[in-house]
Amino acid sequence: MSSSLLARLADRFDGPDLRVAPTSSLTPSVLRIEVLAGLTVALALVPEAVAFAFVAGVEPLVGLYAAFIVGLITALIGGRPGMISGATGALAVVMVSLVAQHGVQYLFATVILMGLLQVVVGIMRWGKFIRLVPHPVMLGFVNGLAIVIGLSQLDFFRLEGGAWMQGEQLALVLGLVVLTMAVIWALPRLTSVVPAPLAGIAITAGLVIALDLDVPRVADLASISGGLPDFGIPVVPLNWETFEIILPYAIILAAIGLIESLLTLNLVGEITGQRGGASQECIAQGAANTVTGFFGGMGGCAMIGQSMINVKSGGRTRISGVSAALFLLAFILVASPLIEVIPLAALVGVMFMVVIGTFAWNSIKILAKVPRIDAVVIILVTIVTVMTDLAIAVVVGVIVSALAYAWQNATRIHATSYETPEGARVYQVKGPLFFGSATGFIEMFHPKDDPGQVIIDFAESRVADQSALQAIEAVAAKYEAEGKRIQLRHLTRDCHKLLTRAGHLMVDSDDDPDYAVAADYGVRTGILGGH
Repeated sequence: MSSSLLARLADRFDGPDLRVAPTSSLTPSVLRIEVLAGLTVALALVPEAVAFAFVAGVEPLVGLYAAFIVGLITALIGGRPGMISGATGALAVVMVSLVAQHGVQYLFATVILMGLLQVVVGIMRWGKFIRLVPHPVMLGFVNGLAIVIGLSQLDFFRLEGGAWMQGEQLALVLGLVVLTMAVIWALPRLTSVVPAPLAGIAITAGLVIALDLDVPRVADLASISGGLPDFGIPVVPLNWETFEIILPYAIILAAIGLIESLLTLNLVGEITGQRGGASQECIAQGAANTVTGFFGGMGGCAMIGQSMINVKSGGRTRISGVSAALFLLAFILVASPLIEVIPLAALVGVMFMVVIGTFAWNSIKILAKVPRIDAVVIILVTIVTVMTDLAIAVVVGVIVSALAYAWQNATRIHATSYETPEGARVYQVKGPLFFGSATGFIEMFHPKDDPGQVIIDFAESRVADQSALQAIEAVAAKYEAEGKRIQLRHLTRDCHKLLTRAGHLMVDSDDDPDYAVAADYGVRTGILGGH
């Protein structure tokens, strides 16, 4: 995603401009902002963690413990200071069937295995492949996630039986939501002493408590009171059958968690001006989930909504993430009576502002300007994110983008031809020769109609893979079958080694190119030679 777009995205929340806040200049003012940003995030984490625990079919404290442990560990050793991690809905929807069929202890074992897989990904440095996610996929990811966050807030407008609020109660709750959003929008224009989201929560909560308004509060979701999480090994049979049950879930959860975390890492990095850290983030996520599984948590990953709250509230260092985790633990241990009286409308207002700030509104304007396939990918990834989950959406987007790129390059292959004074036909091949263009390459030649001497010049082409090599050999075989002489010019020495049948047809020259071919030397005789 372009830095200019993300810079505007950061400004959308109208928070204080603290993009350049190096950790080395930790003044009392910066420390205050970091701690207050952490407090704001912790308040927003409570209803999210409880709601995602309900989605997964586990107790609220299982979600809260995950938010605390995952948030703390990733804040300490993660790849991007300022990112917030915790229990997420993308993981919860996968966990629900596991919990329903096998119980919560199997969930804890799965989370441990999920974490170990993520650590392996980090050690192998596979996180770098997130660079292959195209820009349109990032736009679709941001837009889809913003819609998902917004839709998830609508559940807070339901009554206990599932019916929607109506009449005065609905009007009152909507009024409080709008009040919170108005404070968040207006306060930065007056002062940056207090993060705007925290001020919005405080003002709305103070009004509700002072007037004793009858609106849903955090306590209506569940009690968040509890003790310190206890260490325990999941109570599951240690056998192959258990491994077969938890492995598929662990792989899916690890993939979803890393994809969402690495995309969030890129998003936060563009806003804060930081780079790198993908492998470190994978290891941190894995370590956090492994530890969480042993302490009765449901696991988690990076949370784009809370990360945006933190960044836009001024959080730029690890202090804000650590503060958020510690505040959340304090809420569980001692401050639950205070937190449980906060109206949900205040927290919903904060999340709605996150939605407004997260959605890439500029992507709507550029849909008519970008190539049609890019517009399709943006819309497709957005829809798939909303309808299914993030991991599937990103994979679909990358596949569609890759296929579109391959097709565009496949159509570039062409050749010009002329006859030399000696009567030889020269084909000057232009464009990349790879699996997508191999068929088109073969169809360019006319062995029956060409003269007895044919030269194929690859000076303006590039042979990319085994499909290209096989296409060259197929063309050479057709000319030889017609009893005609053929020469291949300007191919690399690598091609010479890999061409089993047509290698002797190559003509060496001083200006031959030098590049590698994506082919397996160990199988070349089986694939290309046919003998």
